[in-house]
Amino acid sequence: MRKLIVIAAMLLWCLPVQQQVTGESVEQQNYEFINGRWFDGQSFAVRKFYTAGGLLTSKKPDRVDRVIDLSGKYIVPPFGEAHNHNAEGAAIDDIIRKYLEAGIFYVKNPNSLLRTTEPVRGKVNIPTSIDVTFANGGLTATGGHPMGLVRRNIERGIFTEADGDGAFVFIIDTRADLDRKWEKIKAGKPDFIKTYLLYSEEYLKRKDDEKYFAWKGLDPNLLSEIVRRAHRDGLRVSTHIESAADFHNALMAGVDEINHMPGFRADEKIPISRYEISEEDARLAARKGVVVVTTLGATMRFIDRVDRTGPNGEMAKKYRDLLVGNLRILKKHNVRIAIGSDQYRETSVPEALSLHEWKVFDNLTLLKMWCETTAEAIFPGRKIGRLKEGYEASFLALGGDPLQDFTNVQKIEMRIKQGNILQLSN
Repeated sequence: MRKLIVIAAMLLWCLPVQQQVTGESVEQQNYEFINGRWFDGQSFAVRKFYTAGGLLTSKKPDRVDRVIDLSGKYIVPPFGEAHNHNAEGAAIDDIIRKYLEAGIFYVKNPNSLLRTTEPVRGKVNIPTSIDVTFANGGLTATGGHPMGLVRRNIERGIFTEADGDGAFVFIIDTRADLDRKWEKIKAGKPDFIKTYLLYSEEYLKRKDDEKYFAWKGLDPNLLSEIVRRAHRDGLRVSTHIESAADFHNALMAGVDEINHMPGFRADEKIPISRYEISEEDARLAARKGVVVVTTLGATMRFIDRVDRTGPNGEMAKKYRDLLVGNLRILKKHNVRIAIGSDQYRETSVPEALSLHEWKVFDNLTLLKMWCETTAEAIFPGRKIGRLKEGYEASFLALGGDPLQDFTNVQKIEMRIKQGNILQLSN
């Protein structure tokens, strides 16, 4: 099943430019928005909002620079991308534009190379661009994921040996390694800590076996200490998982976020039961408030393309049932689910649309996952993801009701970020 993973023109309202996506500084203007249908977390209601100092308010500010008639458009919070590694490098301008076109304002990069993200930091986290959080190098074991990526990039001349341990990854095999490297990890000023568990139920079996290169991760007994130190230093922890045992071990260690769903790239040689989330673990995740990030869209699209009457039809059905079952058990216990794609050349739009196609979540639940939970998972300390008094004045105007037809999320006719009307420059 490892083979399973290898996978709109947007309208812009013709309004005068108030602020370009170039990051040019102009005076903040206050607006009055009338005749919009505003999402209140359950439905859309016609009401009036103002923007003042980059925030939403129902109280008219002393100065209103312009009244904008939303003409019955459906107003929703911006979308998020809870897992992707593309907010970096020389193509950052194209990436920013692609995300903004899709209405995605918030992006989480859960493993990156500091030397490739430092040059772009002046282009993100400003009112006219996307906002991004970075983990910097992830914590794994010797020969663990993502060392395969490191090795390939060194062979291609993209990375050097210096970009391995201590840069793109931090190799943590023992408590002594953690003691020695923790200050360097913190010195890079990560926004959160990324860790890796891969088949942690077989940690000892895989630890020294080259056959499992890049298909192993941290000693699960070390993860709780990593979490303890991170929380002490005000950092949240995200953990990459593969199996249901990884999911369980991450919960027991106290992580804040689980990246990927068990079975998102399952090994067909491993019993499918080892990827099934238990009722007990789903309840525990809900009780702890742990966020689970999807990253299933590419697998879902692959499964849906398989000929059910062909030789791989039965396998596709088996894994579809697995993934649907895991999503349903998380939904049943009200586990917080964020939408992230982990698709380098994509945004989270195909991820959200794939989830919609599988009909595990109704349109309201899916919209809230994408607007609310995802934004909060990326920037837990900010007032974003809701259209409420005192929250950041960031929202999208849609040409149709996404609760009636979820694909209306692609009909973006206006983008406002922190009180600035965005016009995407040509």
